[in-house]
Amino acid sequence: MKNPVKQVTVSHVEMKGIVKAFPGVLACNHIDFDVKGGEVHSLLGENGAGKSTLMKMLYGMLRPDEGTICIDGRDLSFHSPADAIRAGIGMIHQHFMLVPTMTVAQNVALGQPSSRGAFLDLDVVSERIRALSEEYCLRVDPDDLVAHLSVGEQQRVEIIKALYLGASIIILDEPTAVLTPQEVDDLFGVLRNLVAEGHGLVFISHKLHEVTSLSTRVSVLRDGHFMGTRDADCLDRDELVRMMVGRELKEIVPRESSAGEEKLTVHDLHVYGDRGTEVVAGVSFDLHAGEILGIAGVAGNGQRELAEALIGVRPVTAGKIVLDGIEITDEKLNKRIDHGVAMIPEERMQDGAIKDFTVQENVFLHDHADAAFRSGIFLRFRKMEAHARRLVEDFKVKTPSLETPIRNLSGGNIQKVIMARELSRKPRVLIASQPTRGVDIGASEYIRERLLVQRDNGTAILLISEDLDELFSLSDRIAVMYEGRIMAISKRDETTVQYLGLLMAGLTPPEEAVPVGPGCE
Repeated sequence: MKNPVKQVTVSHVEMKGIVKAFPGVLACNHIDFDVKGGEVHSLLGENGAGKSTLMKMLYGMLRPDEGTICIDGRDLSFHSPADAIRAGIGMIHQHFMLVPTMTVAQNVALGQPSSRGAFLDLDVVSERIRALSEEYCLRVDPDDLVAHLSVGEQQRVEIIKALYLGASIIILDEPTAVLTPQEVDDLFGVLRNLVAEGHGLVFISHKLHEVTSLSTRVSVLRDGHFMGTRDADCLDRDELVRMMVGRELKEIVPRESSAGEEKLTVHDLHVYGDRGTEVVAGVSFDLHAGEILGIAGVAGNGQRELAEALIGVRPVTAGKIVLDGIEITDEKLNKRIDHGVAMIPEERMQDGAIKDFTVQENVFLHDHADAAFRSGIFLRFRKMEAHARRLVEDFKVKTPSLETPIRNLSGGNIQKVIMARELSRKPRVLIASQPTRGVDIGASEYIRERLLVQRDNGTAILLISEDLDELFSLSDRIAVMYEGRIMAISKRDETTVQYLGLLMAGLTPPEEAVPVGPGCE
């Protein structure tokens, strides 16, 4: 079989003295970095540390202001990703570059030369995809429509694309940010196969447990500066944390709450999804002031639709939602906000912020009509600015100014802006959906601590998360959703990870695995 794309073998890539500056920000300050074939060299650091910027220069998406890129002893200058691809460099982006309405084979072949000249050769491409899929245990069908694939399957297609294009060194930018724990395990199996075949991998992450389990070497960046490199056999978690954030992190220890009166009651709730099938099938629970009820489950089991129904952006087909004794099942979003419901959405840039608006404008998305910030028909801009500045300071948001477009902030700082806005209204009920997904370790610590403070101040919090460690450190009770139903609700200290894992898979745990105690329902 003829493959129209030339395969490139790279044994060593070096970046020397790399400098990249943007207006008001020195993103990379004389950074040295290298990766060899047959290893995983991880780049660890908080959001905004310079990891992605450094790798975008290696992939030709940006050009360094200073420094050199050397591949197997030759200095090269990349003017575009096409130059990097020809040199054997591939990149898997956090947000996939796939066309949903095309098949896997069509996506892989897109923009590539055909082995038959002017005629399509999708059969040749498909045969090559099957060979790569078998060689690296990728389980990809070239005839599948991308729109029908799960997130984990789409990521495998991106890896297939890089391999098809002849990549020897592959950059993975936050590859686990949108994956379930099971999909992360599958991905790591694929990555270890790639390394065993001689590929060099750059793994960009801020998740310590992933980096320590996968890496050959780890390099840490902080605020655009290189902080050091450590070999896998001498990795120390506490040292890596200090290198990343410049201080010790506080361990969040589960602490008891004093649950008060019932704030939210959900009874036999039924909700349909975007494809016209029922995705929330008879969910019932209650939520009390001063407690956190965690919702565990693999993505796609109705958690997102449940949150959207509770906040009022997805219609309820049956059942009731009652807040402080008042039924709000059919109330619109703005009415629920007025009743004291707030939400930290799963997709912060899609549902929680407007990317082209400034930080200050995003703070006032819901409150611009508040009487406190108006004088008749006129807005009180000085008072609005003072309020926004106070929230930015209180929530430790790192931003050049209030007029900075929110899209220019790191994920953790965008999440802090959303939290500042939602919590400043002193909500009675807070729905927090995946609040720390895709944010760095320092921001995660801060967000989790703020949620506990909010709980201690009497807010009833529904925490939806796929991170079991997060659920165990924050929740007072934990419910498991599977195929739109609540499998069980247990007190945190009367359940186990193993028990929840079985429920998340839709299995009935054996009798000896079922926790016992007065808190189990």
